[in-house]
Amino acid sequence: MEVILNNLGKKYEGRDNFTIRNIDLKIDDKDFCVILGSSGCGKSTLLRMIAGLNSITEGELIFGNKVVNKLPSKDRDIAMVFQSYALYPHMTVYDNMAFSLAMRKIDKKIIHERVMEAAKVLKIEDYLYSKPSDISGGQRQRVALGRAIVRKPKIFLMDEPLSNLDAKLREHMRVELVRIHQSLETTTIYVTHDQTEAMTMATKIVLLDKGKIQQVGKPEEFYNRPANIFVAKFIGSPTMNLIEGAVVDGLFVSNSKEVEIEVPEYIYRNYEGKKITVGIRSERFKSSKEEKNSFEARVDVVEMLGKEKALYVVLKDNTQMIITVPGHYDYKVGEYHDFTFDLEALHYFDEEGNRIKDIVK
Repeated sequence: MEVILNNLGKKYEGRDNFTIRNIDLKIDDKDFCVILGSSGCGKSTLLRMIAGLNSITEGELIFGNKVVNKLPSKDRDIAMVFQSYALYPHMTVYDNMAFSLAMRKIDKKIIHERVMEAAKVLKIEDYLYSKPSDISGGQRQRVALGRAIVRKPKIFLMDEPLSNLDAKLREHMRVELVRIHQSLETTTIYVTHDQTEAMTMATKIVLLDKGKIQQVGKPEEFYNRPANIFVAKFIGSPTMNLIEGAVVDGLFVSNSKEVEIEVPEYIYRNYEGKKITVGIRSERFKSSKEEKNSFEARVDVVEMLGKEKALYVVLKDNTQMIITVPGHYDYKVGEYHDFTFDLEALHYFDEEGNRIKDIVK
């Protein structure tokens, strides 16, 4: 089902400011849309508005062709999966999954078919008659998903469902959730603060900050074309290197004068004499002394990450940057090395922090 948010806003009683406002968003049918942001940005509030658990102060919420602002949660044809599994401890896995259907007085044969179908998708057939206390955290999370799946809703809503799992299990469940979504082809709206979950699972990401949308798009767009400095810093690990400076005589010159970079024509034509910020991902440096844009840096910290190493380097003016290199390369703390920027990989941001488009009119 398609979900459309038109100028959606929420203001709690007794507060002067809106928690979220001016939310315009279209979630296509069968999308896996991840609402991403740090704690307090408004992502859970937005999900609860979509679910009907929070009232809508302004704007319209549309499911398909129907405005559902006043529609009770139980009538929205949605299913929610929460951070806490919220399973009934005295019931078996089977009964937990069947409970919502039994409460609706669905035929027992249909209930059994749906439970067995969901159990097969989730690979939990072997412990359908176990109690929640007898199974692992990952298995309990699958049961919570199964309880939502059996309802066959038009929309799945998930509020940080993996945050209680350990790192290895989260990695496994991310893959499983993608497989389940591909199998069911149900519109899914998923809330998380974890950029890795967003980048690996989403067909569409919505990044929020202070109740406002910063960027909407595919994961690769966030990484390769961040809309502003906030997005550039939020997405990517290590975070993007950012250098402040100005355009002088066709060159970007850092505030310390230590870094000089040739800039494209559209930059120096429109930003000569103006302050800008240049960004570059850690993997887009080259080891070189020969090129014009090279610089010397001292290796301050070497972080071994397995297939790669993160070099925390310091320039002569104490500018700090992070450069990633293949894990088998040998760099030692205290050494000086020459690097250069991959000019094709630079990101340019104006004084307000917004991305400078490739063509400035």
